[in-house]
Amino acid sequence: MKDLLKRFEEKKPEIVFEWKDSETEAEGWMVINSLRGGAAGGGTRMRVGLDRHEVESLAKTMEVKFTVSGPPIGGAKSGINFDPNDNRKDGVLHRWYKALMPILKTYYGTGGDLNVDEVLEVIPITESYGLLHPQEGVVKGHLKPNGADKIKLMGQLRVGVTHIVENPEYTPDLKSKYKVADLITGYGVAESVKHFYKIYGGDVKDKRVIVQGWGNVGAAAGYYLSQQGAKIVGIIDRHGGLLNENGFTLDEVRKLVLDRKGNMLHADNILSSSEMNERIWSVPAEVFIPAAASRLITQQQVEMMIAAGMQVISCGANVPFADNQIFFGPISEFADSRLSVIPDFISNCGMARVFAFLMTEGVEVSSDAIFSDCSATIGNALKQVHASNKSTTNISKNAFEIALNKLI
Repeated sequence: MKDLLKRFEEKKPEIVFEWKDSETEAEGWMVINSLRGGAAGGGTRMRVGLDRHEVESLAKTMEVKFTVSGPPIGGAKSGINFDPNDNRKDGVLHRWYKALMPILKTYYGTGGDLNVDEVLEVIPITESYGLLHPQEGVVKGHLKPNGADKIKLMGQLRVGVTHIVENPEYTPDLKSKYKVADLITGYGVAESVKHFYKIYGGDVKDKRVIVQGWGNVGAAAGYYLSQQGAKIVGIIDRHGGLLNENGFTLDEVRKLVLDRKGNMLHADNILSSSEMNERIWSVPAEVFIPAAASRLITQQQVEMMIAAGMQVISCGANVPFADNQIFFGPISEFADSRLSVIPDFISNCGMARVFAFLMTEGVEVSSDAIFSDCSATIGNALKQVHASNKSTTNISKNAFEIALNKLI
């Protein structure tokens, strides 16, 4: 596996687009690892300190992810080094997508990612420049449909991604009119934990859960796990967090989801970041959901969680461990050898799977069809890993081997 991984990591990306904003200090990169299948896909993220290496590593992550979610295309990613809280963000995104438009119309499909919203930002901005949907490049480059079929598929994408989730089984609040794109990634992360216990033995009910990050992915994952009977005992966000070793009730978790401010945790009794970092890694729990930024989880934190009884890590964030290597550095390898680590390309493939599902002719565009398909895709991926090795450790290692054999 390591030889395959080394070859894949060291392969240079086919296309790198570098951009400097004309009006601000923003800079960005669009990296296409390969045009496998005639196209490439990957979302757009924004944060201070982002660099080309991060975007390249995430493009490779997307290529591995597509071996699970489909379609069989190359991996790509867009990243902008800029403060997402700056009031000039909208202008930066407009100029970025305008510069990328020829590529987006030909063979690259994008979407939302860290600090960039699929429905509120990506879709309306790209539509303003004449794109039928941010995935148009994938449809055109990979599927190559005729005129009528292209319009039909683009219609499914437009309706499906912004579809209002009206089935109470899949939304924390009908009045809030959550869209598929708001919930599906976190739902997939929660489903990966459910499928893990179903396949490897056990039950998610009453398992204690710590969630890192309370944005769309972390909050949705926390809600769905609570809905399944798990106990959320700790939530750590950028500006602080909450602890409850007895577990928050489903109604309390729902309120924490609905009360978010700017996609961040908001509560009256929130603890400081310093206090949370001192305490949370030693809180007894069986499940950890890293759903904040990439490369945050340290060796010490992993060791402390193991000592406190941790069993499963389901990666809501891409590349959550603080390794220099793109995929499988010493921290991730240490965690994988001692815990059940469900890798990001399985656990958080929800949005990628939605795109692949909606690119299939004649599918039912409904909450039940979309969410059920996402769950089944993740469950099938974990069944494949289990079939190759039934051990509850080295899950990520085995999953990588399965994926890389499809790519190399």
